[in-house]
Parts: sequence; structure tokens; C-alpha cells
Amino acid sequence: MTPLLLLLRLLCLLPLATAASAALPADFTALLATKSSLSDPASALVAWDPRHSPSPCRWPHLLCSSNRSSVSDAHAPAVVASLLLSNLSLAGTFPSALCSLGSLVHLDLSYNSLTGPLPPCLAALPSLTHLDLAGNAFSGEVPGAYGAGFPSLATLSLAGNDLSGSFPGFLFNVTALEELLLAYNPFAPSPLPEDVSGATRLRLLWLAGCGLVGEIPPSIGSLSGLVNLDLSTNNLTGEIPSSIRRMENAMQIELYSNQFTGSVPEGLGALKKLRFFDASMNRLSGEIPADVFLAPRLESLHLYQNELSGRLPATLGQAPALADLRLFSNRLVGELPPEFGKNCPLEFLDLSDNRISGIIPAALCNAGKLEQLLILNNELVGPIPAELGQCRTLTRVRLPNNRLYRTVPQGLWALPHLYLLELAGNMLSGTVDPTIAMAKNLSQLLISDNRFTGALPAQIGTLPALFELSAANNMFSGTLPASLAEVSTLGRLDLRNNSLSGGLPQGVRRWQKLTQLDLADNHLTGAIPPELGELPVLNSLDLSNNELTGDVPVQLENLKLSLFNVSNNRLTGILPPLFSGSMYRDSFVGNPALCRGTCPRGRQSRTGRRGLVGTIVSILAAASVVLLLGVAWFCYTYHRSHHDGHAAEPGGGGGSRPRWVLTSFHKVGFDEDDIVSCLDEDNVVGMGAAGKVYKAVLRRGGEDVAVAVKKLWGEYSYTLRVTEKSDVYSFAVVMLELVTGKKPVGAELGDKDLVRWVQGGIEKDGVDSVLDPRLAGSSRDDMVMALHVALLCTSSLPINRPSMRTVVKLLLEAAPRPLESKPPKAAEERPLDV
Repeated sequence: MTPLLLLLRLLCLLPLATAASAALPADFTALLATKSSLSDPASALVAWDPRHSPSPCRWPHLLCSSNRSSVSDAHAPAVVASLLLSNLSLAGTFPSALCSLGSLVHLDLSYNSLTGPLPPCLAALPSLTHLDLAGNAFSGEVPGAYGAGFPSLATLSLAGNDLSGSFPGFLFNVTALEELLLAYNPFAPSPLPEDVSGATRLRLLWLAGCGLVGEIPPSIGSLSGLVNLDLSTNNLTGEIPSSIRRMENAMQIELYSNQFTGSVPEGLGALKKLRFFDASMNRLSGEIPADVFLAPRLESLHLYQNELSGRLPATLGQAPALADLRLFSNRLVGELPPEFGKNCPLEFLDLSDNRISGIIPAALCNAGKLEQLLILNNELVGPIPAELGQCRTLTRVRLPNNRLYRTVPQGLWALPHLYLLELAGNMLSGTVDPTIAMAKNLSQLLISDNRFTGALPAQIGTLPALFELSAANNMFSGTLPASLAEVSTLGRLDLRNNSLSGGLPQGVRRWQKLTQLDLADNHLTGAIPPELGELPVLNSLDLSNNELTGDVPVQLENLKLSLFNVSNNRLTGILPPLFSGSMYRDSFVGNPALCRGTCPRGRQSRTGRRGLVGTIVSILAAASVVLLLGVAWFCYTYHRSHHDGHAAEPGGGGGSRPRWVLTSFHKVGFDEDDIVSCLDEDNVVGMGAAGKVYKAVLRRGGEDVAVAVKKLWGEYSYTLRVTEKSDVYSFAVVMLELVTGKKPVGAELGDKDLVRWVQGGIEKDGVDSVLDPRLAGSSRDDMVMALHVALLCTSSLPINRPSMRTVVKLLLEAAPRPLESKPPKAAEERPLDV
């Protein structure tokens, strides 16, 4: 075909296209203009094209109507009646061409990305009954024309935009309105109009999150046709007006998250259609009115997080339709009516954080619909009703921190839909029943702080969804079930403070989701499984206060732990390099045979060793500002020989002087004068942040006993909370003075105290750099052991410091053989500067 012929054909088609466009009704021309003004990334309007569809009324997202007014208008063009453009990802400003759709009845542009101001021209559309612009980003004020126009508008939804300015109270003047939805717009703080009685046709009023302040006007009660009232999430104050009881058609009243005070209004029970009432998260006080539970259709009552007090009304047991009752976080007292649950289809009950007492009603699940039972942190007593063990609809049971006792009903362990069972903080006893294997949906089993006994059943390891097992502070015994290692979903395992024995199960590498493992304070034995180092998200590992043996696995260096504690076990060997730094110093305390770097000579065998570390003399006294340390370390007695009145000094010389001798553990008797007389500057042996430490020599029978005495600085005498942990720290400072030969503070320590000086010296130059050279030789290993104990006692966290009983035990273990009667060697004769 020649170019000339092609041009002639195109020119012939042009008049046809022009004629088709000219024949398009005006409404559809407006739609084409709307299409061109909007961004349409989803191509939702691509079919709005007369070339593709010659009948515009078949275009998607719109409905047409005939514009006939009589038989003579048989050929009148169709007009657009409904434009349904919700949730199409449209963007841009409001298309002004839509204001020309004079026959438009229903306009829905909700949940798009439209911006800019609202168009005032919409208020002039005479037939518009439904306008929905919710869920966009319209901004600015609501046009004042909206209050004077809209002669036919029944539904106006502007919720979820960015509208600002004062709350548009003038919209209550739109007398035809039946539904007004302005929720979640950032209006300036504004009150509701004093008189809203003009909107007599209102059935739905949704004003949540509109910045409303002030009180609800009493005229709200004149809206007798109102079915749904939602004023939640504002800053409304004052009392809930009693006039709401005149809203005889009300089905749902939402007043939560405001600042209402006063009491719950009487008369709600007269609202025959009321199904949902929510006034939670306010400051309501007083008692719950008895008549509210007599509302014949009331399904849901939420009054949680208020300041309600008094007893639950007996009418609670008569509620005929109640399915959802949430009264948690109030000040309610008294007992639950025993018939509660017999007459209503209860599904959700939350009475937590009150002071409700008495027993759990056995009829709570009579209707067989109860799904969630939450009565934590109350004063419930008695056993858990056996009937709850037959309530197969239960999914969550939370009853912690009450005074429940006796055994758990067997059926409660085995509920098939239960995913949370929380019974912690009670006095429950008995065992975990093996029927727990039937609880296939159980995700959290929280039973800590009870009196459970026996072994953990192997069936726990068959639970396919178990994420958290917390059974700390009970009396469980036996070994950890081997099947527990099969629970690959496990995220938290807390069995602290029981009487579990044996080793950790094999195969714990399957715990790939485990973040916390706490098995502290048991009697576990054996080695730490190296496969723990293969758990990728483990961040808390506590195996302290057990009887674990062997090395610390080097594989644990792979973990990224925020808490790591294997203290007070029987671990041996050299620490992996990562754990040798000061950051982990408190993680390994109470394992005397563990070493950093290289183990001291003779650590594995102490046979025949005569250590400097002796037994302990325990003293305790207080006189005004005087505090005696709980233990005096290296307490030596000296005595004079009864052979010729004096003993000759070993090694020659006729001079005589006292010889220090280790004595057995004993208490020391003294009075106040004995102590005060020693508080002399010549007797100062140490100084710390809280005061000075003095040497005191006390008479005990025919012997003199040296002890350490601390005198607190003035303000500490009445402000310091003295605990065993603070005594342990002070005791450790004295120990450090003895093994280092240094005073607690002084120029030779620089800007550090003795504790930090020792820690820094060890980390930089090793243990030998801080030891007193006068005590070298065969005493070195004893000094190193004493140094380890002292560092343990100076942990930065008091909770990590051992008890004085533990300190005594560690020092006794360090010197297993008593001193022999024969004179010590010359290296041991040198008197210590105590």
C-alpha cells in the first residue's frame, strides 16, 4: 500500500472517531477527565476508553442510571449514579471533574493515596447520599460548605486522613446524616458541640482519635436512633453522662482510652439492644453497677485499667448473654459468684491484677465455649476446678501469682487446643502428668515457683510446638528427660533451683531456636556439652551452682552471650582464650581448678603441701561506727613457749618474739572496749571507700588472736546498708593486702585502688606481678589460690560474690592438710605484716 493510500484511509476514519467522542454523554467525558488527572499504577481505569468499549455503562467501577423523568424522555442519555473506586492505588488530588456528575448518588474513593484539600464543590451535589473518602491523605480543614450543603447525604466518611483545624462540629447540622465517620484525623483539640440533638437520624457516630476534649454533652442522649457510638482514644473528661441510658437503640458504645472519671452510669441494664460496652483505660471509680449484667443482650463488657473498687455484683452470675468480660487492672475485691458461667456462653474472662479472692467457679466452662481464662495476680485460693480439665475449648490459661494449692487436674495438662498454661507463683503440688503428651498445641508451659515434685515426664519431649518451659523454683528431681533434646522448637528453658541431677541430655544441638538456658542451682553432673556452642541464637547461659566437671568447651566461644555463668561448679583445666579476659571474670568464680593462661604448678596434686591458706576465724560486732568483718582471714595465734619462759627463734639468735601459728576455726569473744582500744593509727592495715581496716589483738584464754576490724566513715554509719556481700568485699581487700603486701590506697597504686590495681596487673603482666615477693617459694601456689578467692569476693556485682560460708569452704579446700607440729621451714617462719 502506497503512503498516499494509507493517508487517505486515516483521514476517512477521523470523522468516525470524532463522531464517537461527540456522542459520548457528558458524565462519561467527566470520567475521562478524571482518569487523565489521576495516577493509576495498577491500570485499574485502563478500560475507560470509548475505543475499547462503545457502551460506557459497561466500564468497570461504575453504575449507570437512566435520566428519564417521563415517558417523553425515552431517549434521555444514561448518567453515572455510582462511582466505586475504593482501594485501587489511585494517586493525585481530588478530580474536580467529579463535581459535574449531577446525578451521582454514591461516591467511594476510599483507601487510595489521594492528597490535597477536600473539594467544597461536592456539597452541591443534590443527589449524593453516600460519600466515602476514608483512608487517603487529604489534608487541611473540612470545608464549611459541608455543614450547609449535602441536602441528601446520609453517609459521610472522612476517617483516616490528615485533616486538621478545629473539629467540624457543624456537620451535626446535616440533618439527613445517618452515619458520620471522622475517626483518626489530627484535628486540633476541640470539644463536641454542646447541642447535637439536631442530627436525629444518626445511627453511627465514629469519632475515635479526633483530638476531642471536654465533656460529652448530655444532649447525646437525645440521639435515640444511635446504634453505634465510638468516642474512644480522645481526651474527653468528666463523667459519662447518665443520659446515654436513653439511647434505646444502642448496640455498641465505645468510650475507651479517655480521661473519664466518676462511676459507671446506672441504667445500662435497661438498654435492651446493648451488646458491647467498652469504657476501659479511663479513671472510673466506684463499684460496678449491678444492673449492667442484666442487660439481656450484653455480650462484651470491658472496664479494664480503671480504678473501680468494691465487690463484683452477684448479678454477674445471672448475665444471660455475656461472652467476653475484661475487668483487669482495677481494685476489685471479693469472690466470684459460684454460679458464674452457668447462664452465659462465656468465651473470654480476664480479671487479672485485682484482689479477687475465693475459689475459681467450677461452672466457668458450662457452655463449653471458654477459650481464655486469665485471673493472674489475685488472691484466689483452693484447688483448680476439675471441670476446667474437661474444657476442651481452652487455648490460654493464666492463673499465676495466686494462692492456689493441691494438684493440677489431670485433664488440664492434656487439653488439645491449649497453647499457654501459666500457673507460676502458687502453692501447687504433685507432678506433671504424662498425659501432657496430648497437648499438641502447647507452646508455653510456665509453672515456676510452686511445689511440684517428681521427675519431668519424658512426654514433654514429644510436644511439637513447645517454645518455653519454665519450671524454676520447684522440687523437681531426677534427670532431665533425654527426649527434651528432641524439641527443636524450644526457645527458652528455665529449670533453675530444683533438685535435678545427672547430665545434660545428648543432642542439644537441635535447640537451634534456643535463646535462654538456665539450669542453675541444681545437682547436675558431668561435662558441659560442647554442642551448646552450636546454638546460633543462644544469648543467656546459666549453669552455675551445680556439680559440673571437666573443661569449659572451647566451642562456647562461638556464642554471643549477654549472660554467661558457670560459677560454683567443679570445672577444671584452662579457660578458652575468649573467656580469659576481665569481661568474663565473674562467669567462672567458685571453680578453683580453672585457670587462665597456664595452671599454677602443683594445681592437680597438693599432697604434702603446707599452705599459707589456713582456716578462718569468724567474728561479728557493731559499736557505733564500728563494723567488724564477718570473717578474719589468715587468723594466726601466737603464743610464747613455756620452756624457760621464751621460745628461741628458729635459725639462731637469742632474741625472742611471738611466732604466728594457724589455729582451727572458732569464734572470738570480745566487748566494745576491746575493739575501740585498737582503733589507733598505728594499727591501720587497710583503707577502702567505706572506711579504715584495723588490726585488733583480742585475748582468748591464754592466747592473743589477731582479727580485722573496719571502722566506717561517719556517713556510712547511718546510711550504708550493710550486707554480707559488703562484708565479703571488705574481707577480700584485707586478703589482697596480705598476698600483695600493698595498702588499699597509696601513691604506689597510682589513681587506682588495690582491687583495680591487682586486676590490671594480672591482666597485663600475669599473677606473679602482684604477689608479695617476700612470700615466694613454696608458698606461691597457696598465695595464688588465696588471690583467686579474693578476686571472687571483689566481683563488681554483689550478687556474684560468694557467701562467707562459701569463702570458708574455698579456703579450707585450698589447704587440705593441717599444720604439722614440727617447726616450719625458714621460708615460712617470716612473720606476716598483719
